[in-house]
Formats: sequence, C-alpha cells, structure tokens
Amino acid sequence: MKVIVVGAGVVGTMHAWHAVERGHEVVHIEREAEARGASLRNFGQIWVSGRAGGEELDTALRARELWEGIGARVPGLGFRAIGSLTPVRDDLELAVAEAALARPDAAARGYKLLTPDEARAVNPALRGAFEAALWCERDAAVEPRLAQLALREALLATGKYTFLPNREVRDVVGGNAVRDDRGETHTGDAVVLCTGAWLSGLVREVAGEIPVRRVRLQMMQTEPLGEPLTTSVADADSFRYYPAYASPALDALNDGRPQDPTAAAHKMQLLMVQRLDGGLTIGDTHEYEHPFAFDTLEDPYEHLTRVVESFLGRPLPKIRRRWAGVYAQCVDTSRVVHRQRVADGVWLVTGPGGRGMTCSPAIAETTANELGW
Repeated sequence: MKVIVVGAGVVGTMHAWHAVERGHEVVHIEREAEARGASLRNFGQIWVSGRAGGEELDTALRARELWEGIGARVPGLGFRAIGSLTPVRDDLELAVAEAALARPDAAARGYKLLTPDEARAVNPALRGAFEAALWCERDAAVEPRLAQLALREALLATGKYTFLPNREVRDVVGGNAVRDDRGETHTGDAVVLCTGAWLSGLVREVAGEIPVRRVRLQMMQTEPLGEPLTTSVADADSFRYYPAYASPALDALNDGRPQDPTAAAHKMQLLMVQRLDGGLTIGDTHEYEHPFAFDTLEDPYEHLTRVVESFLGRPLPKIRRRWAGVYAQCVDTSRVVHRQRVADGVWLVTGPGGRGMTCSPAIAETTANELGW
C-alpha cells in the first residue's frame, strides 16, 4: 500500500510513522521547508493529568504508551517520563485537588497528593510557598522543536518514506490522489490530510464547514535555569481549564476566588516544562475570537513571570524567546479529533486542539486501524 500524507506537523508525521510501521510506502508532502505551526510552538507535554474521562483519557494514555516506545527507538525525541506537579495554595485549591483524587480514574492518571516536603523531594527547584501539590505520574515530555525532525530522520532510514517539502497541495484529484502547486499529482491507496490550523482553501473546498475552530496562544522560553526542573509544573488555574477537574469543589473555587484579572482576560493557565538545554518553556494564553491580534501582549508574560517566581522562590532567568501560535480545535467535545472522509480514499484529520502533541500517536493509530492499513 502507498499512503500520501499531507502536512508534516506532529499529527501528519505520526500518520506517516504508523503507515511505515505497518509496512507501507509513504509520500509526505509539506507546504513549507518543514512544519512551522503548533507542533513546534508548544510545551512538548504528554499531558494525561487534565484529560476528560473516557475516550479522551483513553487516547492520552495509549498515546503516552506509544510515545515511550517510540522514544526508546528515536532518542532524538527527548522523551522523558517526568510527571507533573500542580502546587495548591489554599483550602479552595486543595479541595479541587482532593476531588480529582476521588475520581474513579485517578489511579490510571497516577494522581497523588503530596505535602510541600514530598513535592520538593520530587522537584527541589520548587522553593516557593504552597500548601500541597497534585502529582500526576503519567505525564511526560518530548522536545517539540526536535520531535518531527527526529521522526523524519528515522522514517527516511527505512527506505519506505519520501519527504516532499515546499509543496502546497491545491486539489484532490479523483480518488486517492492530490495535486500540488507545482502541478504534480501524487497518487496512493489512501490520502490523509493533516493540515493543522489551515482550515480554509483546500480544506473548506473538500470538507465544507467543519466543527473546528482556530485558537491563538502566547508562550515564552527562558535562558537555562541553572538547575534541573525535574517535573512539568502547572498552577491551579489549570484546574479551571482542564475537564478532569470539573467538580463542585471547582465551582466553589470559581465562585469564592475569581481568577486574577489578567489571567481571566486572556484565559490563562501556567504550564511549564524544562527543555534539554535547561531553558523553561512557559505559557499560555487562549484567544478564540477572530480576527486574531497580530502582536503579542506583555501583561500575560508579566503575570506568568510572577506565578513562576512564586513557585521557584527565585527570579526567572532572562527571557530568550516569545512567540504566538495557532492550533485547530474540534468544538465537538464528544470527539478527540475531527476525522472525516472527504472523497474516495481521502480523509481529513484535524482539530486535536491543545491535545495534538499528547495524543497524536494514538490519533494516527486509530486512523490506521479504521482505514485497515
């Protein structure tokens, strides 16, 4: 079988990976020299802790298993089974953490409530003041700026994979074929369009209006911290954002202590991961209304800096990079991703939202299973 994959972000690359793993030939087409979108502009988190129970959690747990296996074969991914800590500072936040521990799927996530001393034994860099911390053992991380490159190198070594950069697919041609902007037609037994946040043009033409929206975010990265940050770190605003934490205790938190005005205005949470070079990736904001701003705003960065410094008990290193990104999010909450047959032998897979890096190996595996690869 020959599979044509359009889009070299993490979702597209994982579709190529599963096709090659099952013995098929892959032609992988990317409109830029390499992927430049949300697949690189994220935390690199394999984030199990906040996922909604049911299909979303099952997908994240399966993806976590797949990431670990792939990471053992492709060390360049930088896979680390580091877990995460969410420090809590008062009784309202603590009650939300305790409600999460009472979930029937808490053990599957690896939840445990730690005292401050226990949390610092896991992550000594957390020298600030907090009352307790929610530990999620199943969380992990990879290097987002390196993952697709490392996977592509491994794919090229198989002899079953061809990468065609700087080609924009313009048309779906009959069954099982696409035409690029150089006028070349690529025909296979199956075509998978993994176009990320590119939802106009070809996608609208072949799929019509789909239940997927674009979301903009702001993030930043520091100079090296100078010491290990041994886990991912979140703040209690992540309780307000992730579905796993919905509970009467969360309602009481929202009613009893509204979110900081800057965080509320920009729909923020703190997530933080240390990169292999020692720098910290920190974010993020969420903007849903179009048209998106074309500039980045300082208030969110200042808020994140204050929160991080309060957990670390020390000044943040110099900011090295700031950026904005856009990802595609399926608005049908019953689905992890929007998967649609748009023509004979042609499928569109898009809209994993902020779950793309976490769930992409399992999303692609499901596509491969459903298409009978």
